[in-house]
Amino acid sequence: MANNENRATRARLRSSYLTLVVSVSLVLFLLGILGLVLINARELSDYFRESLSFSIMLDDAAKEADIRMLQKDLDAKAYIKSTEYVSKDEAAASMKEELGEDFISFLGDNPLPPSIDVYLVSEYTKPDSVSKIEKYILLYPFVDDVIIPESLLLLINENVKKVSLFLLVISFFLFLIALTIINNTIRLSVYSKRFLIRTMQLVGATRSFIRKPFLLQGAFHGFLAAIVAMTLMTGLLYLIEKEFFMMFTFENTNLLILLGVVIIFTGVLINVISTYFSVNKYLSISEDKLYY
Repeated sequence: MANNENRATRARLRSSYLTLVVSVSLVLFLLGILGLVLINARELSDYFRESLSFSIMLDDAAKEADIRMLQKDLDAKAYIKSTEYVSKDEAAASMKEELGEDFISFLGDNPLPPSIDVYLVSEYTKPDSVSKIEKYILLYPFVDDVIIPESLLLLINENVKKVSLFLLVISFFLFLIALTIINNTIRLSVYSKRFLIRTMQLVGATRSFIRKPFLLQGAFHGFLAAIVAMTLMTGLLYLIEKEFFMMFTFENTNLLILLGVVIIFTGVLINVISTYFSVNKYLSISEDKLYY
């Protein structure tokens, strides 16, 4: 009979520990996802900014040597990511594809000038920087015009600021929610051992002696939960890179390692702190309240 009760007690304890680890690991997994988003928020905004190009419209009489010289000059600049020369024929073919009809046969001539599409480095996509670049390009005598999608550029910059602020607010609230969930889960786990704590007090164990195994166990469970969370994140990273390789490459290994260390540290620290205060509560509680 006693053996059956012991087995049932051990089974309940294992179930309690499993629930604790799973709950904490899921919360840490959500925090890890948020960390990945914050790490790649800059890269994602850079991706959209650098995908935006402006066009340099060239004179029809411009010599190919002059055009190549301008292109090489721009490619050598630190603020230019890349350039792409579009000839009159290529521009006509692209326009024909968009319109779905041969406009050249209707007009009798190709009115489209040759051009150079310019892609900027993300740091130089702000309006003031673009304006300076435009003035520099217009110094070339064979450049007729520089067409910049200013409204789209402003929209992207404004939205990047809004998204960054939104992510910071969400990060703060999610961390508070995670802290509350982990703390409540650990309090329930310690609550199930309140009579054990009282028994240890009755046989003369000191407060630090009683706390020590709970703290060590809390640290182990936090570490185990962090490992589970990191395993789930590894699978998620694989799927994201497979499906969205152009947008998310996760090449910054140092930041990913730092994120893993932060997850482990957070899991262990929150578990230890929550366990400490939960155990202290039952070390100071009166015997009457143990039954409530």
